[in-house]
Amino acid sequence: MPTSRLLWWGGIVAAASGAVLCVLGWYGVSGERFAERQIPYLASCTVPGAALIVAGAVLLAGVAWWRPGEERPEPPAEPPAGPEAATGSRPASDAAPVRVPGGTLAHRPDCPLVVGKADAVPVGDARLDPCPVCEPES
Repeated sequence: MPTSRLLWWGGIVAAASGAVLCVLGWYGVSGERFAERQIPYLASCTVPGAALIVAGAVLLAGVAWWRPGEERPEPPAEPPAGPEAATGSRPASDAAPVRVPGGTLAHRPDCPLVVGKADAVPVGDARLDPCPVCEPES
């Protein structure tokens, strides 16, 4: 029997068995008035039933992922961390730094944080912290 078929039927059987156990646990708990008499139903039916439902879902997800004879796709490469993540590379303009009115950071003109902002003005003599994304020279 192919592996995909075993995973499929194993997932179906596990999920169905878990559902039956959950229903039996609920039925047993609903007939008991005191909490101390409900705990055995929770421990013997409901918790294992929930675990079987999860196991069945994992097996069924494995069937969806695993296809015999097909080439599995490569996992996506990890995206770069830090400033390079936004644009793919760090801005590198050598023009004079700019700032937005009321801002506290100096940016390169091609910094993604100020590109397209019509109100960006040259820094001039203002003492501003460098932008952590584009890191302009002081």
